[in-house]
Amino acid sequence: MKASIVNLAVAASVATSAAAQPHRHAHQHLHKKHADSPVEKREVETTYVAATVTQYVLGDKSVSPEEASAGLDRGLYVVVGETTPTFTPPPAPAATTSSSSKDDGVFLQLSTSASSSSVVPATSTYSVAAASSSSSSSYSTGATGIDADFPDGEIKCSQFPSDYGAVALDYLGYGGYSGIQITPKFSLGDSVIDYIETYVSTMIFGSSGFYSYACPEGYVKSQWPSAQGATGQSIGGLYCNSDGYLELTRGDVTKKLCEKGVEGITINNKMSDVTSFCRTDYPGTENMVIPLGIDGGSTRQLANVESANYYVWEGKKTTLQYYVNKAGVSAEEGCQWVCANDPDGCGDKAPIVVGAGKSADGITYLSIFPNSAVSSAKLDYNIDISGDITSECYYHVGEGFAVSDAGCTTGLSDGGSAVITLSKA
Repeated sequence: MKASIVNLAVAASVATSAAAQPHRHAHQHLHKKHADSPVEKREVETTYVAATVTQYVLGDKSVSPEEASAGLDRGLYVVVGETTPTFTPPPAPAATTSSSSKDDGVFLQLSTSASSSSVVPATSTYSVAAASSSSSSSYSTGATGIDADFPDGEIKCSQFPSDYGAVALDYLGYGGYSGIQITPKFSLGDSVIDYIETYVSTMIFGSSGFYSYACPEGYVKSQWPSAQGATGQSIGGLYCNSDGYLELTRGDVTKKLCEKGVEGITINNKMSDVTSFCRTDYPGTENMVIPLGIDGGSTRQLANVESANYYVWEGKKTTLQYYVNKAGVSAEEGCQWVCANDPDGCGDKAPIVVGAGKSADGITYLSIFPNSAVSSAKLDYNIDISGDITSECYYHVGEGFAVSDAGCTTGLSDGGSAVITLSKA
């Protein structure tokens, strides 16, 4: 069955104090089920984070937060992607009353079982429900050949390219890939992609389109086409050509599938329980399925990017967003759109989002903020950022966030290091 995509208009959220918080992964595209701004150079001493008002849009019609929430809870809407994760940097200490607006809209899409009279031609998607959870499968924590050049056009699309650094996410059910966007009307050289079929539960290997993938801890995907979705969708991964073979999409920049992220940020889990940080697959299907599981008592590296040298969406620099699950939720359980064990409190509805991105002036901005657009869940442990940071930023159970209820942002100078510590209250 097919579902038609309605108009993806841009909605703005209004920052009500000195600065706006970083986006969720920013514009959320919600489907009804049938189923950069550039980072400015400035001195950073104190962080102010504003509350934002999120606008929900179905086609060109605004939908109240209550209606959107009810639709999500009843299974009428599902989120299939978002765009433009960006940071607005913290203001200088003297700033007290200025305000700015940000694109932070949530977009709804009609289902195949609902009436769909408002349709953008030549854009469609398949099976918008997320793949079911699998308790028996697992994902690997590393891959061989991370520094090997990918053999352009020589490997079949059905053969997951783990020998070249990509990490198979078998539990998602996409043959190891993190997501697949079929584009049968696309030809190399096209400037935009105006027909996209997003496969999320039925695997048809060999169909022409873009096959996205995860990378090992501390690495990020390095392949995406210059052509992007005509209505703002992000597209990422290797290209499966009409002969059924995988091609590089940024071969003129790099022939490797993964690149090392900016180092300096680690996660220290002081709890006995496992938990998971789930990164948005961006550019790509934009689902938060890129896993980072943190066992109790372990330390892991958080991938970060230099925004000026990474994926650019409609001329805007982008950052990385991680959905933070509750204690006891493994990466395999939590790093998929619908979390079977706690559908209202993990996966896309994880309680908290952590954002990271390095600006052109060398400052990394780290943020902790609530996933309030779609979730009312509460995190059951503390998060503290420490190290070479410019200001206090934390979430504490029973207390909330440093600075304001909307979250907090801190800066990390070039060459510095920061630790995100997880601990029981």
